[in-house]
Amino acid sequence: MQERSSVNELAERLRSELNRYSIGGKLPSSRALVDQYRVSPVTVSRALAQLAAEGLVVTRPGAGVFRAAPRTAVAPVGDTSWQEVALSADAATDLVPRSVDASGVLVSLAEPPPGVIEFTGGYLHPSLQPEQALAAALSRAARRPGAWGRPPMEGLTELRSWFARSIGGSVTAAEVLIAAGGQSALTIALRALASPGAPVLVESPTYPGMLAIARAAGLRPVPVPVDPDGVRPQLLADAFRATGARVFVCQPLFQNPTGAVLAPERRGEVLRIAREAGAFVVEDDFVRRLVHADAGELPRPLAAEDADGVVVHVCSLTKATSPSFRVCALAARGPVLERLRAIQVVDTFFVPRPLQEAALELVGSAAWPRHLRAISADLKTRRDAMTTALGLHLPELALPHVPSGGYHLWLRLPDGVSESALTAAALRAGVAITPGRPYFSAEPPAGHVRLSFAAVAGVGEIAEGVRRLRAACDEVL
Repeated sequence: MQERSSVNELAERLRSELNRYSIGGKLPSSRALVDQYRVSPVTVSRALAQLAAEGLVVTRPGAGVFRAAPRTAVAPVGDTSWQEVALSADAATDLVPRSVDASGVLVSLAEPPPGVIEFTGGYLHPSLQPEQALAAALSRAARRPGAWGRPPMEGLTELRSWFARSIGGSVTAAEVLIAAGGQSALTIALRALASPGAPVLVESPTYPGMLAIARAAGLRPVPVPVDPDGVRPQLLADAFRATGARVFVCQPLFQNPTGAVLAPERRGEVLRIAREAGAFVVEDDFVRRLVHADAGELPRPLAAEDADGVVVHVCSLTKATSPSFRVCALAARGPVLERLRAIQVVDTFFVPRPLQEAALELVGSAAWPRHLRAISADLKTRRDAMTTALGLHLPELALPHVPSGGYHLWLRLPDGVSESALTAAALRAGVAITPGRPYFSAEPPAGHVRLSFAAVAGVGEIAEGVRRLRAACDEVL
């Protein structure tokens, strides 16, 4: 975040000083700019690249950077109004909708305005990401024999084996596919398991990105309520009977957004109910590597306890590393595996081999367990800082469950308080929060907000963010 800010500031200063140079005139050398502005060579390089992308300067290797000639041609203004007809014609009869509401996903992906504290982020702050270990892994991976060749369509055997061992049970490398991140793997799974127009059972509340995937595939999400012990088995059985659904999507470990962990006595029940309904369970094991230091022993994935091919398992390295390190496993057994593989190949061919090689280098390095221990301790510290600050300054926001894993808290608003009003007031106060409505596939039982503690710089920013949220609550409560 700091590096990005420095690059933007330097680019703006260079942009404002371009008029000092004639067209084709040479700018100072990179070394001179480093000395003049007291920034790093990387910052200078990125700022100049930004100006080059804008067409303001031209870089000539070995010669330097020169002011570019201004663009004189004015692009004609087109008329795109015809698209309104093309995009909406016969939409009422489409089984698969052509327009998708991605607003619930964009909330956690969008970068807030400068100066706004980010309680919306779904990824680790750069200070928590293993940037040095990732850089070293990519460097070593690039030098591996065949690293730039075409990988096996299913993924590198060694990486599939590593994921199979991490899932546990009797899962083998032959039952694992490598996919480009959890979102892609969930998309493949839902397309493989349900036809357009079919119902799909989802936890309520649940991850908005999964709801968007289902709706984009023309599926009908049907909510099944969760409590602090996870999905409620009797309601799950009722939903299967009432809808005839053949798919249930769940997050048994540190569920998003509630943080619930599926209770031991419910795990076998969920598998039995799905098996009797002739249905698949899509297990999104998205934050197993974001466990807090006080969590104790974690339950195994449902896939490790499933011998009958009921579970289609998704687990990723992304959440524990970087949003750009999109390496994921999609595990299944039985005939469904071939369907999953076919859809993945048609959609993406394969995950780039250098990225797979880098994943192998990373998880096989001594830096990997050190990183996991570090984020485990740091996430607990951040969670405790946020829960303490909320308890002191915002006791009217109910926190029914404090999770021991993941990166966020799920709070219930007082009756009658508008999520949208509080979200807007919070942004005016300088803190971005996530409203709860996008997490429900049907009418929500109450107003909620989700607060992430992983995307901020540290506990000081958490304290300041809660202080700003207090001001926002004073405005709307």
